[in-house]
Amino acid sequence: MQTCPVHTATRKLSLLRWLGCGVLAAAGLAASPVRADTKCKLGRVVEFPITMSGLKPTLTAKINGADEQFLLDSGAFFSMISSATAAEFNLKQRLAPIGFKIKGVGGSTDAKIATVREFTIAGIPMHDIEFLVGGSEAGNGAILGQNFLEQYDVEYDLAKGVIRLFKAEDCKHATLAYWAAAGQPVSTMDIGYTTPLKPHTTGAAFINGAKIRVMFDTGAWSSMLSMKAAARAGIKPDTAGVVAAGYSTGIGRSLVKNYIAPFSSFKIGDNEEIKNIRLRIADIDLEEGDMLLGADFFLSHHVYVANSQHRLYITYNGGPVFNLSKSASAGATDAPETKSQDEEPADAAAFARRGAAFAARHDLEHALADLTRACELNPNEPEYAYQRGMVYWENNQPIPAMADFDHALELNPDYVQARVVRAQLRLANKDIPGANADLDAADRVAPKQADIRFTLGELYGKADVLGAAVTQYDLWIISHPDDSKMMAALYHRCSLRALQGQDLDKGLSDCNGALRLSSKSDQASANILRVRGLVRLRLGDYDKSIADFDDSLKLAPKNPEALYGRGVAELRKHKTPEGHADLAEASKLRPNIAAEFSRRGISP
Repeated sequence: MQTCPVHTATRKLSLLRWLGCGVLAAAGLAASPVRADTKCKLGRVVEFPITMSGLKPTLTAKINGADEQFLLDSGAFFSMISSATAAEFNLKQRLAPIGFKIKGVGGSTDAKIATVREFTIAGIPMHDIEFLVGGSEAGNGAILGQNFLEQYDVEYDLAKGVIRLFKAEDCKHATLAYWAAAGQPVSTMDIGYTTPLKPHTTGAAFINGAKIRVMFDTGAWSSMLSMKAAARAGIKPDTAGVVAAGYSTGIGRSLVKNYIAPFSSFKIGDNEEIKNIRLRIADIDLEEGDMLLGADFFLSHHVYVANSQHRLYITYNGGPVFNLSKSASAGATDAPETKSQDEEPADAAAFARRGAAFAARHDLEHALADLTRACELNPNEPEYAYQRGMVYWENNQPIPAMADFDHALELNPDYVQARVVRAQLRLANKDIPGANADLDAADRVAPKQADIRFTLGELYGKADVLGAAVTQYDLWIISHPDDSKMMAALYHRCSLRALQGQDLDKGLSDCNGALRLSSKSDQASANILRVRGLVRLRLGDYDKSIADFDDSLKLAPKNPEALYGRGVAELRKHKTPEGHADLAEASKLRPNIAAEFSRRGISP
């Protein structure tokens, strides 16, 4: 699981708040009905279509005329692009003021500033727009943050694939949940006042009766509670029922271990309490709160952030609220019983957006129905075929998934993501030539700085095209110096060099770099130590090789590759009984292990 960053400035930076009058003047105002106050004028400034890419709410904008997908991140204090994206668009960069850093889940990073000559959103061109540059691509290479959002009231209707910006006049005492049907429960809550450096939407909630501060963060893929707040609610990692749940990543290189923990209740606003929930908890330090309410919460709720009133309105959409993965939510009863009724989408794009939202919530039946309707209404749009193919694949239907990927690529042969996922499916079907053809096609089309290079490296490695895999990691590493995937990239490149028996000194450097970024006590460290042991075995440094294999086996005692590698090193050091014992144990665990090593030119 990955969680996108909460960006916080550590020193004030004077940057253009760039949405402002440009959108207001160009888009005009459309009235929306408001209950119980005839004086109130709620003017809709603009509506943006949002597509859920997994649990990432994205929208399309243009950088100097070229399309780019932006993550809509209400937890980001300012709009931002990664250094790789800035390089891809040939944007000139300048240093931010001395001491200015961007902080979030996963650490902090230095920042630069890039100016986009023409930035176009909702069809409205704006000129000389500034973005912060830096950090990881844990969310997207480009992020729209609070400087885009906080000047207006913001309605988040992610379940239908839209957000809307409003300008409210004389609405101080009005109820702004205008969409709510008669009798539908509406929960309201006060939210904090904002400043340019602390523009986040925050308010009070209760977990197991303990008061906490929550931040509404669409960029967090899954809601997450800090360890300190969980402890105040009586929950710690060693509490009964708490299970490890992988790692979170954010703006920096660091990985944050998280857990899924049971809680008896979560109360938010004046009219919503959810019983017997399971939440992610992690050792995160949020300057403005105790908990991130992420995209999972926004998908299960219709949310109106009334910055004009310093209030927030929530209605429940139905379905699970937290931990939307099947494994995470097993056994949880974190959803009220009611379900709101949706009106039918108006066109293919709206069907596709709603289908993507259903897919994000693992409602695959409704996702397939909506995406099928989108494909019927517009059979020439490759994106709809690709999206439906992904849902078919998640639903364990590889044959229709492949047909949709084929169709998407017939419509657009340069569709990089479709090439990559079809390569993955072909690899799963043992179609190595077909997979390599797709990978080569993606390699030709993708920008050299693109984040997809990391995935291409993984897939070339699985296809046993090791030289091409190293090339992909070379391209990725040079363009993503602060990315949270850096440890994995260095580890994979070290492993590839060890398997090839080439550039071993560089491989040793890669493994050393990966170890510096690891936690030193988990499976990732065991793998890095095992691969470094193999590099040192290739180099003939048998004592250090054995020491690495020893350390790896302390963390993963039954790893056949570490046992076999240690056995070979021991035999070459004339430790014959120990070596034969390790080789025998490795062969017991994996009968073909000797053949695997022999194929790489390594024999006892």
